[in-house]
Amino acid sequence: MSYRPKLLFLACYFPPVQAIGAVRVGKIARYLGGLGWDVTVVTPDPSLWRNVDDIGKFLTELERGGLNRILTGHQWRFLVPNHLKCWDQNMGRVAGGICRTIARHLGIDMHIGWVKEAERACSTLSPKDVDIILASGSPFVAFRLAKSLSDRLRRPYVLDYRDPWTQSRFVDRPLRPKNVREEAGLLKDCAAVTIVSPSWAEDLHQRYGVGEKVHVVTNGYDPNEVAAVRPYDFGHCAFVFTGSFYPPKISLAPFLAALKLLKESQNERGDEWYFHYYGVQEDYVRQQAAQYGLTDRIVLHGRVPRREALAAVKGANLALGISSIYEQSQLIDKGTIPGKIFEAIGLGTPVLLIAPLGSDATALLTPTGLVKSFTGSDTQGMVSFLQDVVCGRASQPKNVESCSWTTLSKNLDVILRGCLTFTTGHHYLRDGAGSEPR
Repeated sequence: MSYRPKLLFLACYFPPVQAIGAVRVGKIARYLGGLGWDVTVVTPDPSLWRNVDDIGKFLTELERGGLNRILTGHQWRFLVPNHLKCWDQNMGRVAGGICRTIARHLGIDMHIGWVKEAERACSTLSPKDVDIILASGSPFVAFRLAKSLSDRLRRPYVLDYRDPWTQSRFVDRPLRPKNVREEAGLLKDCAAVTIVSPSWAEDLHQRYGVGEKVHVVTNGYDPNEVAAVRPYDFGHCAFVFTGSFYPPKISLAPFLAALKLLKESQNERGDEWYFHYYGVQEDYVRQQAAQYGLTDRIVLHGRVPRREALAAVKGANLALGISSIYEQSQLIDKGTIPGKIFEAIGLGTPVLLIAPLGSDATALLTPTGLVKSFTGSDTQGMVSFLQDVVCGRASQPKNVESCSWTTLSKNLDVILRGCLTFTTGHHYLRDGAGSEPR
């Protein structure tokens, strides 16, 4: 009989929760299941989240994929009020705000209330139930949980970085020695590390000397998901952005400056185009648009289900991606690759990317033929590209398969199987039927 190695996957954010962090872990779990893994995901009960997609549809897909879940509670939910249900009215809002301020000052992870609940939910697991542990962060308490379970079950653990931990992508701030020491210890004891960009891998190596432990596994698109998306018919040339902004590094201003020049240059032609925003920061987009005299060219859609966001991107003439508006940046900025760009690539939609010189996003995604990269100060370059899009001179896809989870999951599969010898002494072979230890 074929043997399916058992993966315990620690993922605080997991579908059906509507959060960008849930997308990567959902694809990893599903595709590894298709590659012969017995995947069990440890994640909070969906009833605790404020915003979830269609739970019925998700459960059907979960059953079809053969994935298992260990559902947990989550204490101290007032530390994450935007995502978790909690008392956040009147005095609850005041008390929660004070607690969040104290937690940030002390460097406490806002999801600290998940760890004990997850440990309790996993207390009945024995070594025979687990061959390897994979933890995805943020939140990085998942890494601490991986080490705790690894020590108890005597199984190796792998750390998956969706974001940097001790360094912030959005705000320059001093490193916390306590967090740095904890990160160093967890990296020292883990079997392997996966991270979403080469620059972030280099940063980890420079600071912790992790060497061959680190493997780059970028985000990607799901061929099955994008194939089922029906494009939204805007009825005009549409530029689309889905998600959030994080000023000053990830700001809408450079793109709006280009739209203002585009509008002025096309007064006589009168081409119809609009910028559509999907996300929770409508006030920010509205205020920025007013500054650039573009209120009449902006359409705000607010928070929408994932399927609607994907339909908008597929129906758009252009998707906007921003890794940083700064021209010269540190490794932490050069390694930022917005996950939504991969979905646009899979949907066949051209992307205008604002990124630093020498960014990973530019190097990795330009070969797909769909991504055109500009620095935040290259306003005229963006205008020229936008004029081409408005006139119907769209980019054509070339080598997009390398960005698919079909390809990426195979790379991750090899990494994880290589780690299985860490404690079991078995070497696992891939074949058409599954995996067998020898």
